[in-house]
Amino acid sequence: MACKWKKVCPLRRLEEKGVISKKWIKEYCNSEENWKSCKRYQRCEKEGKCPDNLMPDGSVKEIE
Repeated sequence: MACKWKKVCPLRRLEEKGVISKKWIKEYCNSEENWKSCKRYQRCEKEGKCPDNLMPDGSVKEIE
């Protein structure tokens, strides 16, 4: 099972532009279990939104 937000997650756009590594989709989004520990997922579920530059591990990516 993959994350339910995978198709609409802003990280996909950043990945396609080469701003972030494709490792995120492999390690979190497509993972059977890791998507549940994604800080983006957790925050969106709790608050209904999260910053576009919040990474799955909770770090913040500086985007120009």
